[in-house]
Amino acid sequence: MIVRKLEQDFAAYFALASERIRARYLSLRGAKVGAKCRVESLVRVNKPWRLTLGHHCHVESLSFFKIEEETARVELGNHVFIGRGVELDATTHISIGDHSLIAPGSFITDHSHNIEVRTTIDAQGCSSAATRIGRDVWIGARAIVLAGVTIGDGAVIGAGAVVNADVAANAIAVGVPARVVGYRQ
Repeated sequence: MIVRKLEQDFAAYFALASERIRARYLSLRGAKVGAKCRVESLVRVNKPWRLTLGHHCHVESLSFFKIEEETARVELGNHVFIGRGVELDATTHISIGDHSLIAPGSFITDHSHNIEVRTTIDAQGCSSAATRIGRDVWIGARAIVLAGVTIGDGAVIGAGAVVNADVAANAIAVGVPARVVGYRQ
């Protein structure tokens, strides 16, 4: 009875403490981790020494920072939120600016397979170009951001959108492929 009451009263504090411990563990593995970061359970980072988390970042469970190359970098600014099950797939560079929100299930990459006809796809390798997401950006659930895209400060990307071209600052883009339907006022 007493243990149950303690769990009910202090569960949020226990969760916060364990999330901060996980963030510190990432820093022990080589990541640059800012103050008061939270990393939930089952977050995978295959090359943590190539990851930077700014202050007050929150990474929800089941997210995957798939950093493929030894020279690749993934950089999150301050107060960035990464939702449950997000995948960042980097061979060059992915950056996300301060105060940006990436909703659950989204996929962000900086590379794509080559598709020439003369040889099989698996033998061709990839083309890479840095992907940049500005400050104060909201990317909706299950959106996809492809290689070489720059999303301007203050932009909003609708749920399920596929962003294959740059999006201007404060633009609202939706659809497949994503197209601008308005601007934040």
